[in-house]
This record gives sequence, C-alpha cells and structure tokens, in this order.
Amino acid sequence: MTVRWAIPFLQIVAFSLATNLLKAEEPPNYRRPTSEAELRSWLENMVWYHHFTLAEITSATGMDADEVKAALERFGIRAENKPKRPAAAPLLVLPYPGGRHPRIGFLDGAVRPQRETKISVFSPFDDSSYVVVDVPEAIWSNLGLTYLAHTHVPTIWSKKGIELPALEWNRRPDGALDMERKLPNGIVFGTKIVPTRQGVQMDLWLTNGTKEELTDLRVQVCTLLKGAKGFEAQTNDNKFFSGPYAACKSMDGKRWIITAWEPLHRTWANSKCPCLHSDPKFPDCPPGETVRVNGWLSFYKGVDVKEEFQRLDQLRTENKPKEKMTVRLRGEGPKVEELIVAAVHEEVEKVHHSVMTDAPSGGSTDGTRR
Repeated sequence: MTVRWAIPFLQIVAFSLATNLLKAEEPPNYRRPTSEAELRSWLENMVWYHHFTLAEITSATGMDADEVKAALERFGIRAENKPKRPAAAPLLVLPYPGGRHPRIGFLDGAVRPQRETKISVFSPFDDSSYVVVDVPEAIWSNLGLTYLAHTHVPTIWSKKGIELPALEWNRRPDGALDMERKLPNGIVFGTKIVPTRQGVQMDLWLTNGTKEELTDLRVQVCTLLKGAKGFEAQTNDNKFFSGPYAACKSMDGKRWIITAWEPLHRTWANSKCPCLHSDPKFPDCPPGETVRVNGWLSFYKGVDVKEEFQRLDQLRTENKPKEKMTVRLRGEGPKVEELIVAAVHEEVEKVHHSVMTDAPSGGSTDGTRR
C-alpha cells in the first residue's frame, strides 16, 4: 500500500473503531418488566396485537429467549388465542412497546426512540395493522429544543448532560391513556388519549413552571405508517393536506388515515419514514399558566376525502373543548392568525409541508426547515 492511500485508510479504520466504541458504550434501550402483572400485560400487547417475533420481544424487554418462552408458556399467551373484541368497541389504542423501530427509513434521525410518547392505533380495516403516533415527538420553544422523544438533534437538556428519566403511559379501565412529564426547569407537559368508535381524541397540555414567559411553542406530532398495510409506501404521492388535516391514501385509493391538530402550525410528511404530520402550536404561556392543543386521528373508507374532512369538522367541533385556543405569534396580541398553506413537493425525497406566513425559521427533528 502506498503512503498516498495508507493515511486515508488509517483514518477510516480509526473512525470505525471510534464509532464502534461509542455504540458499545451506549446504554441498552429496553424496559425490563418489574412485576408479573406488568410482564403479562406487555407480552399480551406484543404477541396478540403487534405480532412481535421472539427477537423483538427480547429487544423490548431485555429478557433472554428462554425467559420469554417460559413466560409465554406460564401465561398461556399465543397469537391464536387473542380475545375477540366486541363489535361496538372503540378503536383499539395501546402503548407502543418498543423493540421494533416504528420507522422504515431515516433511522439515524430517531436513535433510541422512547416509548412513553408513542401509542399504537389499530386499523378498523385490518386488526393486524396499526399506526404509531408519537405525541409529542418534539417540543420547541424560545429556549430551544425543549423535549425530544428520541436521540437526534441536541436538546437543551442533552447539551447540559442531563438525561430525562424513562416514563410509562397510565392505562385507564375505559381504554384511555395519559402521561405527564416534568422537565428539570419546571415545565410540565402531558398527553391524554381517548379512543372512540369514530376516531381517537388527543389532548396535549403544557404548564409553565419557569419564571419567564414561554413563546414560540411548536410541537411535532408524528404519525408513523410502517405498520399500516397498504399505507407504508415510501412516497409522498399518497399524501393530501387541507387546513389542519393531513391524510394518507391506501395503495388501492379506497381507504384513508386522517389526522388533525389545532391550533395548527403546519402540515407535512416525510417519505423516508414514512410519516404524516399535523403539527400544532401552543399559545404563548406566561409563568404559572397552562396552554392546550387538541388533536384527532381516524380512518375513512371512501374516495372523496374532502367530504370526510367536512364531516370531521362538524364532529370535532361538537367534541372540542369549550375554551377557545388562539395562536399568538411573537410580539403580537392574542388574536387568531391566518394560516397560509403552501404545498411543496419535489421528486428527490423531500417533504410536503405548509408554512405559517410569519413563522420563525429553525430546524426540525426530521431534517426539514421550519
């Protein structure tokens, strides 16, 4: 080997060794169940509904294969003895167990995804299909990236070497889910998920426990399509946006997955994941006060999705919280701002998105501009 090529070769070797060392030092991303009841619940979740392989179960729980097999035998859990759900039951929503990455591509943009923000909403078209909703995937504020549900862009906490503790969803008897997190600076946020027969109602709130007003409170809510059969193509040609609605069409053109959040910041999609976004924006929040945004996810069988949007407008209005929420842009009073939707589509794996007229520039955790 000549000297000309020896130096680059040694640089590549050194980089490879350093990368492997960092990976070796990275802590595991599993959650080992702490009780028999918890273990049974997660195994039912993974085997009956998510159809996990043995390897995926070990990845999610940190248990070895023999431990998993023994537990499945002990509890009598098999894929074929999944209980049948009543015909009038609401849509099935479960905590996402981890162990299987919810994306197909752009995996380097979501390293070590944390499950306490992720729910699986199962399709009425096919009970083995589901979307994973990451709510919230990220929260931005005037302080910077205030929360992120995976490792990618540095947050205000990772820059200080602060690691946030792992949490879990609270599961309610009626099928609802909720979670709450307090950040080191006193900001508290939480999510409540309520499944119904027609769709899933999602509410996200934030309380300002700091001494200064929080502004520019943008939220990313990611609907991941990997697990939804017929919707998982890595393209944005099957996505449609109108007002707060972001929708994905099935390959046969007869079924839709629809989500919407208000007050709206922007709608967009990432073909590589693939995923769908209707991202909300909290009103500016003075110290000690609480602000809220609300969202929706549903499934539609039909061709005219615009007609379904009109039906959902009425349905969501009837179920919307009584308190009217407004979007305040920095330096402006509490008035409703006009949102101008600009659909942008380029062939080389770029995303559809819509931009607020006077929205500040900045980064996105999915590699797009805000």
